[in-house]
Amino acid sequence: MKMLREVFKSQQGQALVELALVLPILLMLLFGIIEFGRIFGAYMVITNLSREGARYGVVGHDDSQIQNLIISGRAWLDESKFTITLSPPYTERDKGDSLGVTIDYPVDLLLPIVAEILPNPVNLSVQCLMRVE
Repeated sequence: MKMLREVFKSQQGQALVELALVLPILLMLLFGIIEFGRIFGAYMVITNLSREGARYGVVGHDDSQIQNLIISGRAWLDESKFTITLSPPYTERDKGDSLGVTIDYPVDLLLPIVAEILPNPVNLSVQCLMRVE
């Protein structure tokens, strides 16, 4: 019994050393997954917003209405960081032309470990083209 205790005591110290060696790598991996999820989520939101804005614009709405629709559907994204470009402008749109809705959005990285690896902010840009009806 005494011998069994000695074996387990030395293994506990070994497990602690192994944890100390592996924990930083696991934390970096976890933080990277979290930041990638935030970036991917923002990309999906602005992709859907550009598609909705283009669809809204091709059925006859003007530029300010399209921009208001995009801003109102922004979910958890910061409104002040959006750059929305519509081409051509409402006054130059004719039936059969293509309407392009481009959204640029910078995603600031929250975790400094990931910010050392990726550019900070990560600039996302999405464009959707649809034919005016």
